[in-house]
Amino acid sequence: MTLRNRAAIVGIGESDIGRLPHMSGLGLNAQAARRAIADAGISHRDIDGLLTAYSFTEPYFMLGAVLAEYLGLRPSYCGSLVVGGASPTAMLHHAAQAVSTGAAQVVLVCAGENRATGMSSDDTLQALSAVGHPYFEAPYGVGIPSLYALVANAYMRRYGTTREEMAAVAVTFRNHALKHPNAHMKKPLTIEDVIGSKPISDPLCMYDCCLISDAGGAFVVTTPERAKDLAGTPVYLAGIGECHTHEHLTSAPSLTEFGATESGRRAYVMAGLGPSDMDLAMLYDCFTIVPIIEMEELGLAPRGEGGAFFAKGHAAIGGDLPVNTHGGMLSHAHAGAVGGLMAIVEAVRQLRGEAGKRQVAGASTALIHGEGGILSSHCTAILTASPR
Repeated sequence: MTLRNRAAIVGIGESDIGRLPHMSGLGLNAQAARRAIADAGISHRDIDGLLTAYSFTEPYFMLGAVLAEYLGLRPSYCGSLVVGGASPTAMLHHAAQAVSTGAAQVVLVCAGENRATGMSSDDTLQALSAVGHPYFEAPYGVGIPSLYALVANAYMRRYGTTREEMAAVAVTFRNHALKHPNAHMKKPLTIEDVIGSKPISDPLCMYDCCLISDAGGAFVVTTPERAKDLAGTPVYLAGIGECHTHEHLTSAPSLTEFGATESGRRAYVMAGLGPSDMDLAMLYDCFTIVPIIEMEELGLAPRGEGGAFFAKGHAAIGGDLPVNTHGGMLSHAHAGAVGGLMAIVEAVRQLRGEAGKRQVAGASTALIHGEGGILSSHCTAILTASPR
């Protein structure tokens, strides 16, 4: 069924970001949730749906129920969704389905963890080893950066993407983060800084890799009809689509072709729009190669030209198609699933005209793409400032 114009985001919130040893993962969720609820102009008593993702820093199995308990909610619709970094966009999909079918009236979506101060390096390595296949990958010590490095090398070889073009992704997003008052990173970055930073897994260096932050984010979804009566300025869901091609990289159909093409096609068809209609894009950026691949698979740049798009400044604020105007996971914040959720928060801010120094002039249509695993699960959403 189509979800076009059948759901609206009416409230957004993000927690404080950085290294926050006084905040727990649940506390970060709660701070972001309170801000989103206030932004929507509703009470927590109005919320009858709750969706969250997963946590490596909190010892809870039923995280959705625990978070409802923590926030003082008694939802009739509740769950925890785990598709890695694609979880926030997929949760938007589920929330839209819930409000459009009447399963819930107002759904709070939130995610957050205190990964910067709540996990040691050993804890992080152990937790993230779960991404590798337990029989065919993990026993050999392969980590997430190495798996993405395999993809980067294959993509560079096939399509000619260069090291400098990947570095331009990090520099572009750092420049955007410098305009965001709540971004984790505050120091300027150059191409030379990225290429000369600590090697992690060839060709990836430290600044090619996403942050580790303490952060939480939230948004509120309801029907367009209900949105008319609320204080929060609504932003509308025009299209959304998913595609899940594999879980482990050893089972991936390809190292250079992924599911964003199909998830994007489904979102475009539902919205009745195409790549050329987008005013800005929020692309998952766990490593610098990923937004380049997503740009090309989503039709925002021709194959083999996504890297040049960044290197030539087209993805900068004021460029042809601004990308990750908040700084993305490379410079704004990353703490598990919340990294992708912040992309939704930023897209809503842009479409409301509330992004301050980062504002994209005349923005009325935004594309958001989340991916989870090693380019395994994909979800693409298109938001508009008014119903289409």
